[in-house]
Amino acid sequence: MRKQNGKIINAAQSRRYRRKLAIRSKINGSADRPRICVFRSNKNLSVQVIDDNAQQTLFSVQTYGKDAVGAGSNKEAAKTVGAKVAEGLKGKNITTAVFDRSGYKYHGVIATLADSVRENGIQI
Repeated sequence: MRKQNGKIINAAQSRRYRRKLAIRSKINGSADRPRICVFRSNKNLSVQVIDDNAQQTLFSVQTYGKDAVGAGSNKEAAKTVGAKVAEGLKGKNITTAVFDRSGYKYHGVIATLADSVRENGIQI
């Protein structure tokens, strides 16, 4: 169930959430073309590769926890996370994917992450 936009108190979060819902209404991941979903906080990055038809996460890569790749939420960390995502997709014999920026502006860390996935051979 979706949150009501009026219940989000912070105006910036409300705008991001509205953008996120608009994006999600247009894109969908499948087994042969999964959705790459990004979450960015001030400290960390998290990326999930999702098959929406089967409603399951194929794998995830993040900059925190036991299987951390890099550290932080900067462009260098985005490059390493993007390379790891591309490596995981190649391991599952997937060459194309859909990029879900989750309402974040396509700028800075988010753009670097997408470019890193593209540079490592995955078509977005």
